Amino acid sequence: MDIEKVKLELKKKVEKNINKYYAVDFLKQRGFERKTCKKCGARFWTKDPEREFCGEPDCVGGYSFIGKPVGKRLEYIESWNKFSEMFKSLGYTPIKRYPVVARWRDDTDFVQASIYDFQPHVVSGEVEPPANPLVVPQYCLRFNDIDNVGITGRHKTGFVMVGQHAFLPPKDFDQNLFLSHIHKWLTVGMKIPEEEISYIEKQWYGGGNLGVCMEAFVRGLEIENQVYMIYKVSDAGYEELPIRVLDMGMGLGRTVWVTQGSATQYESDYPDVIKKLFEKTGLELSDMFRDFMPFAGELNVEENKDIEKSWQKIAEKLSVSKEELKKEVMPLAALFSVADHSQSLLVALSDGMLPSNVGGGYNLRVIARRAMSFIDKYGWPFSLQEVAEWHAAYLRPLFPELNENIDDVMKILDIEKKKYRNARQRTKKMVVKILKKKRNISADELRLLYESYGITPELIREVAENTLNVNVSLPENFYALITRERPERKREVEKEFDLKGIAETEKLYYEDDVKEFDAEVLKEWEEKGKHYVVLDRTAFYPLGGGQASDKGKLDGAHVVAVIKQGNIVIHETDRKLGKKQVHGVIDWERRLQLTRQHTGAHILNGAAREILGNHIWQAGAEKNYEKARLDITHYEIPTAEEISRIEKLANEVIRKAIPIERRFMPRTEAEQKYGFRLYQGGAVPGKMIRVVNIKGFDVEACGGTHFSNTKYVEEIKIWKVKKIQDGVIRIEFSAGKEMIAKLMKRMKEEKDKEKAAWLKRVELLIAEKEMLTGKKERIDVEGKDLDSIIKIWKQLSKELEKEKKRKASELSEETVQIIDVADMKLMQEIARKVAKKKAYCVVLAPGQVIGVDNKSGKPVKEAVEKAAEIMGGKAGGKGNEWKGGGPEKNKYKEAFNQVRKILGE
Repeated sequence: MDIEKVKLELKKKVEKNINKYYAVDFLKQRGFERKTCKKCGARFWTKDPEREFCGEPDCVGGYSFIGKPVGKRLEYIESWNKFSEMFKSLGYTPIKRYPVVARWRDDTDFVQASIYDFQPHVVSGEVEPPANPLVVPQYCLRFNDIDNVGITGRHKTGFVMVGQHAFLPPKDFDQNLFLSHIHKWLTVGMKIPEEEISYIEKQWYGGGNLGVCMEAFVRGLEIENQVYMIYKVSDAGYEELPIRVLDMGMGLGRTVWVTQGSATQYESDYPDVIKKLFEKTGLELSDMFRDFMPFAGELNVEENKDIEKSWQKIAEKLSVSKEELKKEVMPLAALFSVADHSQSLLVALSDGMLPSNVGGGYNLRVIARRAMSFIDKYGWPFSLQEVAEWHAAYLRPLFPELNENIDDVMKILDIEKKKYRNARQRTKKMVVKILKKKRNISADELRLLYESYGITPELIREVAENTLNVNVSLPENFYALITRERPERKREVEKEFDLKGIAETEKLYYEDDVKEFDAEVLKEWEEKGKHYVVLDRTAFYPLGGGQASDKGKLDGAHVVAVIKQGNIVIHETDRKLGKKQVHGVIDWERRLQLTRQHTGAHILNGAAREILGNHIWQAGAEKNYEKARLDITHYEIPTAEEISRIEKLANEVIRKAIPIERRFMPRTEAEQKYGFRLYQGGAVPGKMIRVVNIKGFDVEACGGTHFSNTKYVEEIKIWKVKKIQDGVIRIEFSAGKEMIAKLMKRMKEEKDKEKAAWLKRVELLIAEKEMLTGKKERIDVEGKDLDSIIKIWKQLSKELEKEKKRKASELSEETVQIIDVADMKLMQEIARKVAKKKAYCVVLAPGQVIGVDNKSGKPVKEAVEKAAEIMGGKAGGKGNEWKGGGPEKNKYKEAFNQVRKILGE
């Protein structure tokens, strides 16, 4: 689908019936006139009869509010408070922000706009919103402009988008009313004169939805964008949504910046933090920096192909050298970057994402290391942790949860700092080596250095300037390149069966103790040699939520697998049923054990969070019959003591016999009651979600089978804990006393077998060593554990290798030799050594022979083959070496005599 083409079609539709799409009545009532911008051709509305340009900064010559604020001065948190009070009086419900980590969605890691909170379920009309209409101060993260942060005065990675949202049937949707509300905020709440405001008409697309929008500009700055979602877009085209959606997004920081007129948005967004940073560093906004800011937008790396040329032009306008300008601007740009990055990290880490080399955590590591590299470069007397704490304190009235999780955030940032320091120390010499060879480093080379070794552009520049005293050329848009090339996650679509006309399956597996059932066959078919059956009702649990499917029988046929497609359960059987009515029997022992594993995983997840910290989230799980695994987000492998405490707490929860509530709830009600901790296993589809609540300990949205009480899990045993990727730890465990005892018995038997095998290896080494030395070895292995035995074997191996080298040096330099130890490595060493001096050599041992020929003219190959034949085997080789042997080891002396005869010795 060509989105630009679709937007153009929509634009033509709008022109034919503008009243249908825009708030024409309201704007005309307020005296606004529709005009066409003389520069870009956009249609816009203004109350200023003299205005000829739409309001976009490129059309009006940039920002004209810097140093000349407009409206009533607002502070950051005050702006939200006043906005929410006004909109509450207009009938809106202010709600708390959603986590910035979008765990309710399977197509993105982070919330990038307030409408993300309600996609896809609310926007599609499937689920009711938490309130209607509503307003929300939603924290958002975007990583496409990292290189611009600090430089342009307005670009950020993290920001609060104030959302104004409504979800209504088309007949109740009134864009005139909605625009009047935001207009009231601009003119009454912010006290901006109407003549200062221009509303620009545009077509909008996002998240698979299409609509029109009105962007409000004041003195070159976009304050808000009010979107009216109308259509759902697919590959086939676009169709009207069952509901109309109001999606107004307003940067909270923009409302403050325009009323304060500060040189940068960072000052108005982070007043307390910037003040502390200035005090700590001694930096301040100089006249040169203030003069620079109106031109800073020209350094946007996304739009500018020659940044250095632009620096030069700006410097000429300010009558200073480029070097002088950079010296003044870059420290402040770095300081503003630290302010921005630290806040983004604070919110993301508090909401449960960890820095890593994969997924959304990759972007967090990028900005963490960028901020730390600035702190190191300029030698500033503060840490990233301190700045994050300042942010948490300032934002307490708006987001109190940031202070509640601050200890976890500090630990995570401290671990990240150590990783950064280690990488920096390890790679500094490597950077020096690289820079001695080349001064220009391409984007691909820099990406490889960053992702393989953690080498940042800042570190390369620092080494170039301070260690080598040279200039180096690096891509200006490096961070944009590495984050842009990591697209949003896309859900894999599995092949689906044709089940048109089949009714939803009645699910009996959520009812306790349904071991057998009768059902009607709705459809039966064969595909690729497999037999499938759909019933009107079933007690067979399908594969899902990491839990293996049930097994059992449908009449005489074995059920080997069960899957779910939509709300229909499909059974795979080992043969055709050929019946209309069937009787199902569940393998109940298997079901009980899988239920123990699944409920055990929830208990273990809650215990890990309790012991390790609030940043613990489930990152994956698999519950099989014997063993299960739980993957959790954590920055390092837990210590043995921590693992022991997790297991102990899990078993305490089992012994306490805590009731488990399992029920279906409307999604919105569940989210409001339990929060987004529900989504431990990721996105859960549907209007109704099943909530599994271990009272007072752990609550998750889960479709698996669970007990009604923790006591039925009986016991949990952790077998192994390991790191499977950066920021993800895997816990392998089992639940159930009988299963644990069975596995422990098996493990003991396996360990005994392994111990016996290692003992045999030790005995063989002892015998070999005794044969070489002619001395009796006295090594006591009686009663030793496996680790000690392996240690003895390793020591013996070293001693034996040393003895072989000694033996090789003592042996004669005869061209045909015989030794008593069948060690091919030793034989090869002797043969090569002698052949080097005497052109050839053949060495024999019980069951083995090797020959080396350095163009001696002797039939060495023939001799080796004959020797192997005498010992009942064959020989082969390549180049100048041949080796072989056979099972008749005692014939090696006979072979020795034959070799001498062939070689004429």
